[in-house]
Amino acid sequence: MRVVQCGALEATGDPFEPYRLVDAERRVVAPVAAYLRDLQACGRGAATQRSYGMDLLRWFRFLWTVEILWDQATRVEARDFCGWMRITDKPVRPHWRHRDSDGPPRLSPPSGVRLQGPNPVTGKPEGGRGYAPATVAHCETVLRSFYDLHLEVGSGPMVNPFPLARERAGGRAHAHHNPMEPFRQTPAGRYRPTVARRIPRQIPDERFDELFAGLGCHRDRALVALWVSTGARASELLGVTVSDADPGQQLITVIRKGSRVLQQLPASPDAFVWLRLYQAQMQDLVPTGPDDPLWWTRRRPFRALSYHAARAMFGRANALLGANWTIHDLRHSAAYRMARDPKMALTDVQWVLGHAHLSTTQRYLVAPTEDVIAAVLAHHARHSQQPPETSTSDTDDLRYRPESLRVLFGQEPQ
Repeated sequence: MRVVQCGALEATGDPFEPYRLVDAERRVVAPVAAYLRDLQACGRGAATQRSYGMDLLRWFRFLWTVEILWDQATRVEARDFCGWMRITDKPVRPHWRHRDSDGPPRLSPPSGVRLQGPNPVTGKPEGGRGYAPATVAHCETVLRSFYDLHLEVGSGPMVNPFPLARERAGGRAHAHHNPMEPFRQTPAGRYRPTVARRIPRQIPDERFDELFAGLGCHRDRALVALWVSTGARASELLGVTVSDADPGQQLITVIRKGSRVLQQLPASPDAFVWLRLYQAQMQDLVPTGPDDPLWWTRRRPFRALSYHAARAMFGRANALLGANWTIHDLRHSAAYRMARDPKMALTDVQWVLGHAHLSTTQRYLVAPTEDVIAAVLAHHARHSQQPPETSTSDTDDLRYRPESLRVLFGQEPQ
């Protein structure tokens, strides 16, 4: 089955309705608009609404292809949709430079191997052509909550097409759990795939030096230096203003992603040196008011730097090394460095990263794969160089010492 790529998730620029889902005739999909308004009232950010909207767009495209109304979908359609996401290829869109040109658009790659091998530089697997299990799991959870909302208000079907797992259906999760026993991890949805628990991947110091040397301007160097020293998320650092940077105190103020609170984060002195060089380059070219953005594009007309532009910048530096690091790996690197410092408390690392639970921060205490491999290889090398030990019999190990026997039989004073 080939799902039609109709409809779109549009950005409105309205803070009360950041995104809206439209069909092929550019009409707003009312049930999705109600769901996004509910997310807005619950305090979910614009990035969260966009992520949920993309999952709903995949589901409605599937329904439009099979010609089923959203409120008439059953568990058969939900099962087929989750199965389709597991085996299909992600759609490949033409580059924005080719959309208005006369050249041929970029075509979708042929179906074949869905997951490539690990990158020779980073050891991370390359992105496959299909949807990742985490994407399928996230989509299943969003669609289940979408139908739960319409079940509560009475505007949807009588039965949720995305049910819970059989062992949890019909009641609260862990309703009869014995408090003396640990909780058993069970999937929330029946069609939710198993997602492996990922270990945070940090960038080794020598690789980071090579990556930093491949950056092309002071703005990029200041961004990467602040990311790797503060541990801030990409969107948090890109949203700062001119007044949020305090070089005298070596602090930069960000708005936390989940709680939306202001928090000052300490940064390294080198990061503020690169920041000052970048500001000197952009002097008299961009506004420098207290509420103006701190990061701008390099080409005219100057615009506030977006996440996609920063990601493209980081991708160009990766291409020089043949690596596939991500901006979020800089946050992992900062957390790993701080967690490995014996003079820094783990609770301090939790505060810097903005984790709600200490168990999330404890994941950075686990050694990365390359460190474990190096330790095991060193163990084998030491074992091969050690001389064979002379074996002693069990009777020799159980004998009393001669001086103890002499004291016992009175031959020597105690």
